[in-house]
Amino acid sequence: MNIVFFTHPEFTHSLSISKYAEMLAMGMLKRHHSVELWTAKEFFYKVPFSNFLKKWFGYLDRFVIFPLIVKMRLMDCPEDTLFVFTDQALGPWIPLVANRPHVVHCHDFLALRAALNEFPENKLGLTGKIYQKWIRKGYRKGGNFISISQKTQSDLHHFLNFDPQLSEVVYNGLNQDFKPGDPDLARRKLTKHLKLNLDEGYIMHIGGNQFYKNRIGALKIYIKWRENTLKKLPLLMVGSKLTKEMAKLLKTTEFAKDIHFVSKISDKLLHLVYQGATTLLFPSLEEGFGWPIAEAMASGCPVITTDKAPMNEVGGESCSYLPPYENENGAEEWAMKCAAILHETIELSSEDRGKLITSGIENAKRFNTENSMWNIERIYRKVISEYYS
Repeated sequence: MNIVFFTHPEFTHSLSISKYAEMLAMGMLKRHHSVELWTAKEFFYKVPFSNFLKKWFGYLDRFVIFPLIVKMRLMDCPEDTLFVFTDQALGPWIPLVANRPHVVHCHDFLALRAALNEFPENKLGLTGKIYQKWIRKGYRKGGNFISISQKTQSDLHHFLNFDPQLSEVVYNGLNQDFKPGDPDLARRKLTKHLKLNLDEGYIMHIGGNQFYKNRIGALKIYIKWRENTLKKLPLLMVGSKLTKEMAKLLKTTEFAKDIHFVSKISDKLLHLVYQGATTLLFPSLEEGFGWPIAEAMASGCPVITTDKAPMNEVGGESCSYLPPYENENGAEEWAMKCAAILHETIELSSEDRGKLITSGIENAKRFNTENSMWNIERIYRKVISEYYS
C-alpha cells in the first residue's frame, strides 16, 4: 500500500500524537508499505512576534498554506493511496481527501466535551469552542475510524451525526518493553539516582497537569491515608512540576516532606520507577486510554485507578478501583474512601499481592504492539479493498 500519514506539526508540541504517528509509520514500513508523513511547516509561525501572534500565524500555516500544498501534492499521488489521520483533532484537514480512501484514528474527545461545558474544572473560551466545532465538522466528513478504546468509540458515535462506514477499536500497544523486575534492586538504584529514601517502597503517580489527570486528587488521597496510618511510604509524583494549587495544599500538611516531584526522567529510569513501586495511584477523572495503567501492570506494579471507562476497560479485573470523583462538595468523603482502598491494597498479604501482580501482567498482554499493528494494517487493507470493490 501507499500510505500518507497526516500528523500534527512540530510547532504545536503534540508530542504524544507525534510518537503515535511515528509508531504507525514504522509499523507499516516494517510491513513493506510505502509511507509518507505530511504535516504543516513553519512559514508564518517562525516570524519573530509575540506568542499570542505566533499562535495565529501558526493557524495560517496549518489551515491556509498547508491545505494549498496538499491540493497540489494530491495531483501526483497514486490513485490507490490511503490517507491516514493520526488524530481526529486534525479534522479541518479531513475534507481535503474525504472522497478518497482514508482512515481517522481517534484518541479522546475531552477537548470537545470541554467545549460543550461538560467539565466545570476546564472551561474553554469562545475561540476554543469555535475551534472544537470546526474540528468536529471536519471529522464528520470522514467515513472510516479506529478508536483506541471502547469509551473513545462510544464518544465518537455520540458526536457523529451518522453511522460511519467503518468503526473499530484497536487498543494501543505498549511502545516500550515494560516488564517486571526485582523491586528491591529497583528501589536501591532509584534511591541512589534520585537521592531519596525509597528502600522500603513508595506510592507513585504519573502524569501531566491536565485537569483530568487529577493530580491534586492523588495528593489529597495520599495525605488522608497518611493521617490514618503509621506507615511512612513516600509519594513519588512523576511528570510535570507542581502547580501553585498543589504547593498551597502541601503547605497545609506535615507530610509534604514525603511527597517528591520528579520530572524529565529517562525511559530507563521510568521502568525502574514502575518496578519498584508499592502501587500506582492513578485517580484520573477521564482518559482516552490510560497508558500508565497498562505500563504499570506490565511492570509488575499493582494499580489503583478510577472505576470508570476507559480506566476499568484497560484494568479489567486486575486493578483495585476507586469511586469516581463527583464534585468539590464531596471531596473530603471521596478522599477518605479512596484512602481506605489505598490502605487495603498496600496491606494485601504476600499471596494476594502476588495474585494481583500476576493477573496484571497477564492482562497487560492485551496491549501488544505487534497485535495492534496487525489489526491496524488489516483495517487499512479493508478500507482500500472496499473503496475499489
